[in-house]
Amino acid sequence: MKAHPVPTPSAWVIDQARHWPDGASIIDFAAGTGRHSRALMAMQDRKFRVLAVDRDADALAALKAACPKIQTRCQDLETDQAWHFADRQFTVVLVTNYLFRPKLAMLFDLVAPGGFIVYETFASGNAAFGRPRNPDFLLRPGELPASLPVDFTPSDYFHGRIDRPDPAMIQRMAARRDSASPTPMQTV
Repeated sequence: MKAHPVPTPSAWVIDQARHWPDGASIIDFAAGTGRHSRALMAMQDRKFRVLAVDRDADALAALKAACPKIQTRCQDLETDQAWHFADRQFTVVLVTNYLFRPKLAMLFDLVAPGGFIVYETFASGNAAFGRPRNPDFLLRPGELPASLPVDFTPSDYFHGRIDRPDPAMIQRMAARRDSASPTPMQTV
């Protein structure tokens, strides 16, 4: 198995966890080596249940070996034909350093009523600092809040430069889905 370094989790993401209920079901999309999944599971008093999803089977295997309580699922969100989450919802949908606009609405659909979406990724202007440079992978100012379905309320939003761990242009948003949203899906 190939060694996978685990970057430091985003302090902003970890800070958002204070809003989530104990025992929350969390899906970590594009989890990679599981930097956030690991940090959330380390909050043992919170009893979070985490499903880490990524296309890199080796990274997920390393994550599972290091943290057996984290569930993993190998899926390429861009090329897999089947969407394996159509009948599921989670208390928290977490996405960092990843953008695939064709499935953005599907990610919002995964948030259970009263649940949260926490999204942090690269934004326009990042080309000045490195990769990604392709506009297909960079959020435009205000894009995340503008994409929210009407039954979500943003609680935190930022678009700009950060300097840690390396300089980058990012956009981050936390939003909560109304508790009264109808849901025919199974919450896990």
